[in-house]
Amino acid sequence: MGSGRWSTDVYSAAASYRAARGASPFAYNDSGARTAHPDLSPYKVTARESRDSAEHPHTTPIAVLFDVTGSMYDVPRVLQTKLPQLLGLLLRQGYATDPQILFGAVGDATCDRVPLQIGQFESDNRMDDQLANIVLEGGGGGQQTESYELAMYFMARHTVLDSVRKRGRTGYLFLIGDELPYDRVKPAEVRRVIGDQLTEPIAVDEIVRELRRSFEVYYILPGGSSYAGNSRTLTAWRKLLGQNVLELDDLDAVCETIALTVGLGERAVDLDAGLRDLDDLGSTAGDSVGRALAAIRPDPVGSSVALTGLDRGTGGNLRL
Repeated sequence: MGSGRWSTDVYSAAASYRAARGASPFAYNDSGARTAHPDLSPYKVTARESRDSAEHPHTTPIAVLFDVTGSMYDVPRVLQTKLPQLLGLLLRQGYATDPQILFGAVGDATCDRVPLQIGQFESDNRMDDQLANIVLEGGGGGQQTESYELAMYFMARHTVLDSVRKRGRTGYLFLIGDELPYDRVKPAEVRRVIGDQLTEPIAVDEIVRELRRSFEVYYILPGGSSYAGNSRTLTAWRKLLGQNVLELDDLDAVCETIALTVGLGERAVDLDAGLRDLDDLGSTAGDSVGRALAAIRPDPVGSSVALTGLDRGTGGNLRL
C-alpha cells in the first residue's frame, strides 16, 4: 500500500459522479453493513504498513482515528468533504514529505457491532475509498468511555513504519473524540476484535507509552460533541498525552488542524505562517485552528535555538 499520488481532479470527478446519481460517499455503511469492510477489518491483520518506495522515498505516516458513536457521527463526513484541503496543505504547502494517510474508526467493544476499523496507509485517492467503506456505528455505550485503548493497542503493535525503522522519526496519530478510553486493554476484547492472545490486561498509560515509540499522539476534542469542553475528558487525556490535547471549537476545522499540527511537528511552518496559508487558501478555519494550537506553539521555523532530547519525541520529531 502507499503507492500512487493524490489527485484533487479524481476526487472531484468521483464526487460529481455520486452527486449526479444521488449516491452517498458512504456507500458501504448505507448498504446496511453490520460488519467491518474487509479492507478495514483489524482481525488477524499482521500490520498496516507505511513503506518508502522510489515514488515516495521519505514517507511521513499520518493516522486519523475517529469516534463514530453518538454525537461524533458526523466526523467522517467532515473529513470526506475536506480531504482536498488536508492534502493540499500537506502536499502543495510542503508541510510533510511523502505523506501517507490511514483512516480508522473507534466504537465501544463492550456493546458495538463494529468497535474498531483500521484502513491502510495510502498516498493516493484510495484514502477516499477508506472513508467510503467505514461503518458509521452511531451507538456507543452511554457511559463516557469508548474503546480508544483498543485502537491504540492495534496501532502500537500492528503497524510498521519505515520512517521509524529507517530514519528514527515517529509518525503522527490523531484521535478525534469526546470521551475517555477504558482504563486497560482487555485480553478478551483483543482476542475477539484483533485476534491476538494476551495473557493479562495492559494499563492504558502503558499502551500509550508503547504507542509513542512509533507515533506522536494527539487527541482532538471538537466543539458540538456531547462532551465538548468536559473537564473529566480533558483531564484524563491530558494525564496521558500532556499538551497534545487539542480543544477545537469548530468541527469543520479538523482537517486544517491536522495539517498544521503536522506542519509544526515537521518544522515546515510556524503557526503564524500556517494561519496565513489558511487565509490565502480561502479557509475560514483560521481562528479555530489558531485557538486550538496556541498552547503548543513551538519555536519559529528557522530558529537558532538548539533542540535537546527533552524537546523531541522518541523518533526525533519536535515535541509539541
